[in-house]
Amino acid sequence: MSSIGASELIINDRGAVYHLNVRPEEIADTIITVGDPERVASVSKYFDHIEFKCEHREFITHTGYIGNKRISVLSTGIGPDNIDIALNEVDALVNINFDTRTINENKKSVSIIRMGTCGSLQGEVGVDQLVAGTHGLGIDNLLHFYKLSNNSEEQAILTAFEQHTQIADFKIQPYIASASAGLIKHFVDGYNQGITVTCPGFYGPQGRILRLPLSMPNLVDQMTSFRFGNHHIANFEMETSAIYGLCNLLGHQCLSINVIIANRVKKEYSKDMARAVDNMIQKTLGIIATI
Repeated sequence: MSSIGASELIINDRGAVYHLNVRPEEIADTIITVGDPERVASVSKYFDHIEFKCEHREFITHTGYIGNKRISVLSTGIGPDNIDIALNEVDALVNINFDTRTINENKKSVSIIRMGTCGSLQGEVGVDQLVAGTHGLGIDNLLHFYKLSNNSEEQAILTAFEQHTQIADFKIQPYIASASAGLIKHFVDGYNQGITVTCPGFYGPQGRILRLPLSMPNLVDQMTSFRFGNHHIANFEMETSAIYGLCNLLGHQCLSINVIIANRVKKEYSKDMARAVDNMIQKTLGIIATI
C-alpha cells in the first residue's frame, strides 16, 4: 500500500494532524462538534474529568469522560469548508497510521454529533426548541468534490426540492445525505425532527437583505412550504449537510442537533440564547452518555 504524501496529510512536529493539532490517542470515539470555539468549554464543563485540551486557530478540542463514556468536543468554526477540514482530519486520526502514512486495513467508525444553533423555517417550531436533522440538504458545493451517491428516498427528496424551488435556474446544484438511524432514534422526546438545509453563508444564502438585493428572494418561503411525503424542512444553518455527506462517505455515524435561536417565519429571536444553548447541551449530553 502506498503511503500518503507529506503535502496531502500534514503532521506536525508533535505527531498531530495539522489543523486540529490532535494526536490519534487524544480523540475519543464519540465526538461532539460545535461551531463556536467558546462553546467547547460550555460542553466540557459537564464532563466528570477532562484528560486533554488543545487549541490551534479556531479548532479547540477537549477530551474527557462522563462516567465511563469517553467523549471529545471539537470546535469547527463556521461553514462547510471548515467541516471539510475537521472531518477529514478526524477520520485521519482514527483510520490512518501516522507512522507509515498508510490507511488502516480495519476501518473504525466513530460517532459525530453536532450541537449548533439555527433558524427555524416552520412557524410551529419556535425559538429555544430543539431539532434533530433527519437529512442534511446542502445548497453549498462541498460534496460535489466527492463521489456521493444517494438511496432512492434521498434522491426522491432531492428531486422534489429541485422542482419545488427551481434552484438549478440559479446555477445551484443541491445535494442530500441522511442522519444515522442508530443515533437519531435516541433523540425523539423533546426534539423536533425534519430536514436541515445547509447554506454557504449567513446573509444572502439565508434570505437576509442588508444592502444587497437577492437573486432568489423567495427561496426561504419555498423552503418553508416544501413537502415530500412525511418530509419537510425544519431549519437551516451552515454545517449539517457537510457533516452528513462526509460521514456517510467515510463510514462514520452522524447526527446534527440544533437549537432554534431565530424563527424566520414569525420573525422572532431567542430572548436568552445562552440559556437555550445550555439547555441543549445538558439534554443532549445526558442522552449521549447513555448511548
